[in-house]
Amino acid sequence: MKIATWNVNGIRAREAQLCEWMERDRPDVICLQELKAEMAQIPLSCHRDDYHTYWHGLRGYSGVSLHVRKGAFDAEPVFSHPEFDMESRIVQAAIGNLVVASVYVPNGGKDYDAKIGFLKRLIDWSKAHHDAGREVILCGDINIAREEVDVHPTQRKEGVIGQRPEERDLFRDLLETSVVDVGRTLQPDNERLYSWWPPWRNLRQRNMGWRIDYILASPPIASRATSCVVQAEVGTSDHAPVMMTTG
Repeated sequence: MKIATWNVNGIRAREAQLCEWMERDRPDVICLQELKAEMAQIPLSCHRDDYHTYWHGLRGYSGVSLHVRKGAFDAEPVFSHPEFDMESRIVQAAIGNLVVASVYVPNGGKDYDAKIGFLKRLIDWSKAHHDAGREVILCGDINIAREEVDVHPTQRKEGVIGQRPEERDLFRDLLETSVVDVGRTLQPDNERLYSWWPPWRNLRQRNMGWRIDYILASPPIASRATSCVVQAEVGTSDHAPVMMTTG
């Protein structure tokens, strides 16, 4: 099973790259963020018959989607939105006892309080599913570098949004609802594990970035993961896809 997440930073700009990546890797679940397009603006080539798909976008801003490959699961996905959704930032699919979500947490630069509020509701959402006995896979751009190691030393700055202690404490609270940071669990000693790079000075080519894109999964799912890699060679978004493979 392959589960992937990618902040494409504009699906129309990344149309050909997205199609090539989907055809090459054939993920069973795909979570996209920052579509920057409403439904009518989604390129026709991105509407694939072999996936159950839910597009949830706005013109020129935000937007998420969720794609489940037909035949990958015994049950078909039932798509919906948590009631705390804002600005087209989260879509979820119930597949039997599994809940998968694609999420784009606000950056916080324009409205930091909204980011904190969204994170708190996301924590409650995750806890509610865990308490109900469901398994969860939460994928997306969380817009927080979880620990100091998740930021290149040249990018670390006290008090900058995305690295603040308050945000990291909330991320820790999210993990304590019983989801696992799969990428870090499988690569605990990788000090160059980044998924986003500022778009200047060839920082991506030099791998001087932040890790802010995550696959978080309930422990039974995380325990079956054999890899969780950042595909830094894919695309021209400022983010790279992250893909988890389970046995």
